[in-house]
Amino acid sequence: MRKIVQEIADELVGAGAERGLQVAVFRRGELLADVVAGVADAETGRPFTSDTPVYATSTGKGVTAAVVHTLAERGALDYDTPIAELWPEFGAHGKDRATIRHALSHQTGVPGVPVATTPEDLADWDRMCAAIADAEPWWEPGTRCGYHPQTFGYLLGEVVRRVTGRRFSQVLEEEVAGPLGVSGELFCAVPEAELGRLARIEEVAPPQPLPDAMRDMIPFFRVVGGYTAAPAAAMPDAAFSNRREVLTAEIPAGGTMTARAVARVYDALLSGELVSPARLRELSTPAVSGTDEVTGAPAGWGLGYAIGLSPALSAPTVFGMPGSGGTAAFADTETGLAVGIMKNRITAGDFTTVDRIGAAVLSAAR
Repeated sequence: MRKIVQEIADELVGAGAERGLQVAVFRRGELLADVVAGVADAETGRPFTSDTPVYATSTGKGVTAAVVHTLAERGALDYDTPIAELWPEFGAHGKDRATIRHALSHQTGVPGVPVATTPEDLADWDRMCAAIADAEPWWEPGTRCGYHPQTFGYLLGEVVRRVTGRRFSQVLEEEVAGPLGVSGELFCAVPEAELGRLARIEEVAPPQPLPDAMRDMIPFFRVVGGYTAAPAAAMPDAAFSNRREVLTAEIPAGGTMTARAVARVYDALLSGELVSPARLRELSTPAVSGTDEVTGAPAGWGLGYAIGLSPALSAPTVFGMPGSGGTAAFADTETGLAVGIMKNRITAGDFTTVDRIGAAVLSAAR
């Protein structure tokens, strides 16, 4: 398997489709592949290595969910607890019925942040939690699903903080990264001293703004009551992904990680290190499906994970999270494989690399 993945990675980098690429594959604690190709920083030529962390946008949501499931396994929280029982301010405007389960499955009805939100705002935990607590739900919690791009992280991160009395980044390190042996490769809030190790994110071409008429036609960009799922000043482009204040802040809708670290987390979910077999079945089984109210596309959500990531990885046994820049991490309950795919060239909405590598890995195991 390692040979196959290395050949694909080398080809993608050699052809210029990718600048730098990491792929890791685990099965039952065994690292089957730990592949790297290309450079971490095009300007300096610094090589991409297995321990080079990458800012991976929503791929980090799978790690955030794993923290929640680890705490649930220990009895620290229950999925059906209303969020407002732990965070009373959140109950405003009829959100008192929204539960932790709803937050994990994108059903709370608060997918948006204030329209004028900036990267600096996202880095301000108290500001964002106050804005989310004051938000009016776009639908009655639990009645529909709609992708929560940024609010997913604050909702669950604040639940974790209220339950444990610790910052989310501390819980991640103490309950997941440390015990799994991936400290230094898995972050929500990168320490200043570690910033020089990170891959430099780049774009194939500068993002082009959509015409207002086109934006108005796409559910993802709509504005409801002054809130939007996609604030124009805080879109996850390369400039955003390289910002010091973003990388060092707690923004648990994303994360900074190596392919090896995130694959290890999924392997620990599969192997029983973090959760029981019964909880694994629950988190990896569709909790809700149908048309997504935010993306407008068909969706199937487990508890914190997409069920099936793409056409090439659509099997109902696959659960995980892709990131907007083209990264992904997932597990397959049929083969027992856990896979992480990190890269530093943003291909917004294009998961060709993930599809090709993921399909090759699963095919080799079946």
